[in-house]
Amino acid sequence: MELLSQLQEAGQRARDELAGIDNLESLENLRIRYLGKKGELTAVLRGLKDLSIDEKREVGGVANRLKSDLDQLIREKREDILTASTGGALDYTLPGRPVSYGHRHVISLVLDQAVSIFQRMGFEITDGPEVETDYYNFGALNFPPDHPARDEQDTFYVEGDKLLRTHTSNIQIHEFEKRTPPFKILAPGRVFRNEAVNARSYCVFHQIEGFYVDERVTFGDLKGALEAFCYEFFGSDFKMRYRPSFFPFTEPSAEVDIQCFLCEGRGCQLCKYEGWLEILGCGMVDPNVLKAVGYDPEKVTGYAFGLGIERVAMLKYQINDVRLLYENDVRFIRQIR
Repeated sequence: MELLSQLQEAGQRARDELAGIDNLESLENLRIRYLGKKGELTAVLRGLKDLSIDEKREVGGVANRLKSDLDQLIREKREDILTASTGGALDYTLPGRPVSYGHRHVISLVLDQAVSIFQRMGFEITDGPEVETDYYNFGALNFPPDHPARDEQDTFYVEGDKLLRTHTSNIQIHEFEKRTPPFKILAPGRVFRNEAVNARSYCVFHQIEGFYVDERVTFGDLKGALEAFCYEFFGSDFKMRYRPSFFPFTEPSAEVDIQCFLCEGRGCQLCKYEGWLEILGCGMVDPNVLKAVGYDPEKVTGYAFGLGIERVAMLKYQINDVRLLYENDVRFIRQIR
């Protein structure tokens, strides 16, 4: 059959030419000349339309095997040329190439460090749902129905009374319903707030909620725990202060500030020219919250605090823009290990 002999002749010419090639450019030209869309083998196969079905099957099988064989020979030739260009063998006396290791993100580092400190104070770690009901996120925590935090400007609502939790304080109520005092609980996790993204705030961040319920728990116990954390986390060379504040689920309430690292208290854009940066809110658990879960506020008391991980990470590593923590810029991530 004429078409079959043309294929075999083209294949033999390709093998003969392949034997004399010693560079990659000539090898690529040969591949295109024989196996390309306009190559010799393709041109021969255009004659298949004039053959019978049985002849097409026979010639097609030969053509496929020939293409496969030539492709394999070209690959092997390429390897031979590359090996020859590098001296033919691996020099085991050369220094090894350094391996690039990954490392944990700064948020994970700070979160684990903070959790470890509180664990050593006796806090038990627990978790809760990120998609929460209005009752656990607001109602049981003594938020009045008209509180601004319930507004869609501050909260991401999913459907019905479901929402993305705005704090990990929701875990308080879940744990209160399951436990009998005394207990110390630490609840780390992501929270979501519908806020404008800028250097100080982000719509997603991480928070650690801590609470301790027992007989005769005082605000002094709360201050002792928070100051012990700050001294271990930031070291002794820092300044902190308490400011009276208001939270629906604690009474009395306070906010804890750390002196701004960027301006050292003189005032700058990061600290809104106040010289201080807020890191957490805290207070004594409101009696209404204790009553809502069946505890007797005459017998037990408790404290609670909420620590922002991004904020303390910025303070510890002198990061002046919270957005850097979420942009995944490798140049930034590699600086903090």
